[in-house]
Amino acid sequence: KLVESGGGLVQPGASLRLSCIASGITYRLYAMNWYRQAPGKQRELVALITTDNITDYVDSVKGRFTVSTDAPNSMYLQMNNLKPEDTATYYCNSGNNWGRGTQVTVSS
Repeated sequence: KLVESGGGLVQPGASLRLSCIASGITYRLYAMNWYRQAPGKQRELVALITTDNITDYVDSVKGRFTVSTDAPNSMYLQMNNLKPEDTATYYCNSGNNWGRGTQVTVSS
């Protein structure tokens, strides 16, 4: 089970930190991923962190978002300088496990 939190409504330029807590699964057997889906758009992979702690990001968030882990069952997405186009529901994923998502809305 994966549970996301930390979303909210913020103004452009603000920051948010999303959290993903995993329970009941062997967390670190798989890469951990953050996806997002905006209304009317396909779900896209935003950031990932491998079991070797290698990270990668979609071009649109490079330099603004940082994915990290600090505990066997926790993952975070630090999002800085948020833009209106970052508005979406953000999902945590590992293997076949998905969270229910947390809403991020960036609007002035």
